[in-house]
Amino acid sequence: QVHLVESGGGLVQSGGSLRLSCAGSGFTFSRYVVNWYRQVPGKERELVAAISSADDSTNYVESVKGRFIISRDNAKKTVSLQMNSLSPEDTAVYYCKAVWGSNVYWGQGTQVTVSS
Repeated sequence: QVHLVESGGGLVQSGGSLRLSCAGSGFTFSRYVVNWYRQVPGKERELVAAISSADDSTNYVESVKGRFIISRDNAKKTVSLQMNSLSPEDTAVYYCKAVWGSNVYWGQGTQVTVSS
């Protein structure tokens, strides 16, 4: 059975840091591109960061470049998102998505709230 589970969200003050984790099971995790998205009520889900399966190359939305770092550990079947210098604009539910061809799996999301 496939599972993709996010953890690490919470409440943090502006300027603080959080580290999110996305853990996969039930599929060959190393084959999958993994993305982090975020969503606030009333807005579309936004792609924040991505990490490839082939060479661990990464991409970020402009608003998080220099602040967020995505990384993966295939042995542990996890992808992390280190978030630094957080601002209230980063408040959202954060989701991870694993993609390999037509196989797409989403986690249930984890809430990140940044207070001013």
